[in-house]
Amino acid sequence: MSLVTTKEMFKKAYEGHYAIGAFNINNMEIIQGVVNAAKAKNSPVILQASTGAIKYAGPKYLKAMVDVAIATTGIDAALHLDHGPDLEAVKLAIETGFTSVMFDGSHFPYEENVIKTKEVVEYAHAHGVVVEAELGVLAGVEDEVKSEVHVYTDPEQAVDFVNRTGVDSLAIAIGTSHGAFKFSGEAKLRFDILEEIQTKLPGFPIVLHGASAVNPDAVETCNKYGGNISGAKGIPTEMLRKASSMAVCKINMDTDLRLAMTAAIRKVFGENPKEFDPRKYCGAAREAIQKVVEDKIENVLGSANTL
Repeated sequence: MSLVTTKEMFKKAYEGHYAIGAFNINNMEIIQGVVNAAKAKNSPVILQASTGAIKYAGPKYLKAMVDVAIATTGIDAALHLDHGPDLEAVKLAIETGFTSVMFDGSHFPYEENVIKTKEVVEYAHAHGVVVEAELGVLAGVEDEVKSEVHVYTDPEQAVDFVNRTGVDSLAIAIGTSHGAFKFSGEAKLRFDILEEIQTKLPGFPIVLHGASAVNPDAVETCNKYGGNISGAKGIPTEMLRKASSMAVCKINMDTDLRLAMTAAIRKVFGENPKEFDPRKYCGAAREAIQKVVEDKIENVLGSANTL
């Protein structure tokens, strides 16, 4: 098997009222955990790497590990650039062999976002690669992406943006946020905005960023074994499942993987302070990631047995 674009994935997801999980990858154990889960649940998956991950692992190392993982499991997977900041980052990803890219121009003035996104679309499409863009601003911090404000996506503007840029999917802001501290009070997503965009852009795939549930058990385990993560709160599972049954075809989840991995490693060291074999704690982390992804596929995304 080889990597694919998200075009057919999203078409099937939209028509089947489910979403594809987009999981951030940084190393071998994360990649293995994600693809093993997708294989176990017979689900398509998107492996995505931020510019920070590409710098950390190296583009060729990352691509080679993904190629081996896909060939081993035989699943349908796309390799996606997450939050590409400029055309140069997009070009590097495409040259490396990514099948999907995101250009994030959401922090630019609207017209500048349109112009820059259209330039990326023209380049990517000429190389057979699909493009995701973003409209609206998510608050929070994750990797190299951060904002102190949240700006909801305007549905009318979303229609104009899609028509003028030619993007293949659009990340919108309806209340999700990056990082582990998404809400101080009651969680709320603007499903009215999502519904209006779906009505105005029928059949068009929508993306949710910052959609980790922030598992309380993982947070508790981290804290139990020496961590200091207080006040972490994510998106309720039922809200994400509702979104994935509508126009949302791709849901990004990074924080949940980080927490699962960290909790597993902390637990190994906490229970076995003499342990120094990386295979023991990295192996535990890989198993934890697989368990989390399997749960997401089954209970959040609804993408199990859709291959």
